[in-house]
Amino acid sequence: MNRTPRVTHLVPALFDREEGIIGGAERYAFELARHMAHEVPTELVTFGREDRTSQDGDLLVRVLGHAWRVRGQPSNPFSLRLLRELRRATVLHCHQQHIVASSAAAAYARLSGRKVFVSDLGGGGWDISGYISTDRWYHGHLHISAYSRHVVGHDDNPHAHVIYGGVDTTRFSPATPPTERSSTVLFVGRLLSHKGVDDLIDALPDGLSLEVIGSAYDDAFLSDLKRAAEGREVTFVHDADDADLVAAYRRALCIVLPSVYDDRYGRSTKIPELLGQTPLEGMACGIPGVVTSVASLPEVVQDGVTGFVVPPNNPTALQEKLCWLRDNPSEARSMGDAARRWVLERFTWDAVVRRCLEIYSAAGSP
Repeated sequence: MNRTPRVTHLVPALFDREEGIIGGAERYAFELARHMAHEVPTELVTFGREDRTSQDGDLLVRVLGHAWRVRGQPSNPFSLRLLRELRRATVLHCHQQHIVASSAAAAYARLSGRKVFVSDLGGGGWDISGYISTDRWYHGHLHISAYSRHVVGHDDNPHAHVIYGGVDTTRFSPATPPTERSSTVLFVGRLLSHKGVDDLIDALPDGLSLEVIGSAYDDAFLSDLKRAAEGREVTFVHDADDADLVAAYRRALCIVLPSVYDDRYGRSTKIPELLGQTPLEGMACGIPGVVTSVASLPEVVQDGVTGFVVPPNNPTALQEKLCWLRDNPSEARSMGDAARRWVLERFTWDAVVRRCLEIYSAAGSP
């Protein structure tokens, strides 16, 4: 690429409490676009309730209101006005392959001589990609983990790259001056059964408390969690903002994401974690991460170095590691320091932006 690219990121919904969208996929696309705007002209185009244009630092955000929901699917919005918004870009980066908006953007880019890339952040809807492969419509597939690349069958695809995800390491950082760690184990994430929060409650050892931060998406599951938590030191928080999250990370003993493929109700989730964002945020704040050996999570935590990786569906193994962190405070603090260094080395947004810009520049025809 001989000239500075003008990049447009396309995402089905915006990471925005005003719009009621606060999921990890939306946050990923927004943060990548926001940090990329520091380097090259960047816009983010998305869909919402009303038309809206705003500026977030160097990033221009355009929300297309009143979009058609394809087959009534909220995660599959489309508007013909999208094509007009894409004209300003020389590079398009779609954040979901299997929706009508991304396929339309890819076709438009091909016809107009623009480069187009895609990152699969989970989800999808009815689209032509359900009938024919649209893989070759894109100049590159930018996966957020090696697991993501593997699970879609792109291990041998030369146009498939791993860019990982990032953390704002200025916002998510250890307290200054350092504070004494509490005896609180922390979970942050959507309260869905495949997140394994029930295993974490079962694993909670004596002398430790548990703080569960996240929105409830399944009232029955939340009721089951609260019943399991009776008689234990467990607190549920459903309305934390970023400042609350940073404070919780900084005071916690560790951050735990005990995701599972098979939950206790007999339901299976084939792709539970494309990338564990909340362990990365906690580790950036200088605390160890404890995760299960599920999906992408072993890429996030170095077992025995930046935290622990335990088998899924195994509260006993999880409890053993929590007891170790409780009983070895000095070693646990050193592990948290290593976790912070690991995030700075591999999982910053600046690093993700550099990888993307290099791939944009080098890409030829797939």
